[in-house]
Amino acid sequence: MSPERRRRFVTANTVLTRSRMVPDIVLHLATELTPLWQASEAFLEQNNIAPPYWAFAWPGSEALARHVTLRPALVRGRLVLDFASGCGLGAIACARAGAAGVTAAELDPLACAAIGLNAAANGVAVEIIEGDVVGQECRWDVILCGDVFYEAAMTRHILPWLRACAAKVPVIAADPGRAYAPREGVALLERVGVPTSRELEDRESREVTVFRVLPAQGCATDPTVLTAMTERHVDPCGGAD
Repeated sequence: MSPERRRRFVTANTVLTRSRMVPDIVLHLATELTPLWQASEAFLEQNNIAPPYWAFAWPGSEALARHVTLRPALVRGRLVLDFASGCGLGAIACARAGAAGVTAAELDPLACAAIGLNAAANGVAVEIIEGDVVGQECRWDVILCGDVFYEAAMTRHILPWLRACAAKVPVIAADPGRAYAPREGVALLERVGVPTSRELEDRESREVTVFRVLPAQGCATDPTVLTAMTERHVDPCGGAD
């Protein structure tokens, strides 16, 4: 699918909707009025479309955007990476807060199209990286990641890199209680209630924990050990779920 077709797909299957936690930000999102909301898994597979996580503002991203908006000094004048950016909500909040430069990294080409459209809708500039940045040298001043610990494989892949980056720069994460979020080796920043919907979650609101990821300092980083620990919901720094 060409970049232009991706943009047309996003605009045809979403409507401009305000963020729940930062209502000054508008986003192209799926709602009960859009075809994508009702699209089946079979339809997505037939059309070679990955699950449209980018079409929703997940609780972790909402809380992270709020955290940055209320604390602009965290990113003002700095280079920021919004890791696994989704719809780009966190990246947009950083740009609005005065970041010197904002990069949004995403694997899904449709997510990248959505981020570009959402940034334009809010009048901000966001650099978009389509691909996996895990393992790259940290060239940012702050890394943000909202709602990224939802699968064991994802956590195994990203957590050692995030901890390595945390030895150099602040790494701020927001998690709404996903099974594989680290319980140890983090520093709590705040907890915030985020309204959601039964279509996305199993409840109408989520308590989201915003925390700083700490450097490894003895945490398990061997891939074999990390795999076993995350499968048992045990944090590599010594905590248990």
